[in-house]
Amino acid sequence: MRKGIFPFIASCLLGLSPVYAKPNILFIAIDDLRPELGCFGGKEIRSPHIDKLADQGMVFNRAYCQVAVCGASRASLMTGLRPTWKRFLKYDTFAEKDAPDAMTLPEELRKNGYHCISNGKIFHHKNDTGKRSWSEDPWKPSMGEASFLDPKSKSMIGGRKKRGPVLEFPEVADSAYPDGQIADKTIDDLKRMKKKDKPFFLACGFIKPHLPFYAPKKYWDLYDRASLELADNRDRPKDAPSSLRGSGEIHNYHNRGMKYNSEEWHRACLHGYYACVSYVDTQIGKVMKSLEDLDLRENTIIVLWGKHNVMHLSTRSPLIVAAPGFKSGQACDRLVEFVDIYPTLMDLADLKSANNGLEGTSFKPLLETPRLKWKSAAFSKYGPARSIVTEQFNYAEFKDGQKMLFDLSADPDENVNLASSPEHKNTLNRFGNMIKDGWGKILPPKTKH
Repeated sequence: MRKGIFPFIASCLLGLSPVYAKPNILFIAIDDLRPELGCFGGKEIRSPHIDKLADQGMVFNRAYCQVAVCGASRASLMTGLRPTWKRFLKYDTFAEKDAPDAMTLPEELRKNGYHCISNGKIFHHKNDTGKRSWSEDPWKPSMGEASFLDPKSKSMIGGRKKRGPVLEFPEVADSAYPDGQIADKTIDDLKRMKKKDKPFFLACGFIKPHLPFYAPKKYWDLYDRASLELADNRDRPKDAPSSLRGSGEIHNYHNRGMKYNSEEWHRACLHGYYACVSYVDTQIGKVMKSLEDLDLRENTIIVLWGKHNVMHLSTRSPLIVAAPGFKSGQACDRLVEFVDIYPTLMDLADLKSANNGLEGTSFKPLLETPRLKWKSAAFSKYGPARSIVTEQFNYAEFKDGQKMLFDLSADPDENVNLASSPEHKNTLNRFGNMIKDGWGKILPPKTKH
């Protein structure tokens, strides 16, 4: 049965092409993408272009974000730093404010001769670390990400102070919405970078399938709303702590006359989410085709991360890596974290990082040996909670002392919190000690601090 859509999930794609002495890097961010693509076993979403990338690389089935909210996730990944109680806390995080002395990934690549460009949504705030990270002024479409196009959408708002409708599907071209414009700008930049005599780091940040669910009608037409499989666990987990919260963002939009939380509403929103995924997947296909047409694309790294709480459904996200010299069509079940992206890219580009503050580990060895002994756990944080995921369990503890424990083998959908079960007392104590010991104790054998 389908898992409940309690949180949303964000994503990124990265590509490497060895055109110069150093490889080019295309970094494509996709906001709020869940690991329900065909390449991860999903049966309903149509994402042929991302699935094609998966066929060319290694699928990481156990990859986790470090902080489950948009701005903080991006700041963590781009600086290679983990969240603490004092930094990377909110959706509107500024890396420049929370970690002013931290070097960013594009900043270090720029120092190594890369021409670095930011299109769309990369950092949550366009100009965050902008002057030192990018070779050109960061660019975003002029229209807002929640701008609606259908005249009927405006008539539905009434007197309520809402951003707009939760969904719309006008018959418009792909470029009518921001993501189509971001794809077009990225393709133009690829053509321009092809003529330069230096490698590039081109960051392309797509907005959908983030709320609201707006996409051209042809992508909605790919799905039959009545036949979509709804979640069978739409309630909170049994015995979940009162501190557990999901995202309330959907309440910022009006429901087009549908009753909130009704079956009609769930089907419409699920339909909208799927349509937006397919819309962005098509934009990715256009960018990847341009890479191929320009003879710039020979290897691609795809990274996706989750947000909004410390449930396993939030923190686990797809990760796919395809790079020259590594076997394609493989899968890896080892635990990796998105704080590892920065050092991994430096490693794949054959660059020694001058950033001594990085808190991740390059997972390049797993591309060579997927069954290599690796991290024993992955750490995440959101709001008042810290969590640890291991091969079998997801554990979280809140500032007020409340705890969660889910056995992912017996209860993969996390329906029952086992924290109050006497038979799991020793397991709770073990995880509590792991939280105190910190992430330095769970690293691969040869990299422990």
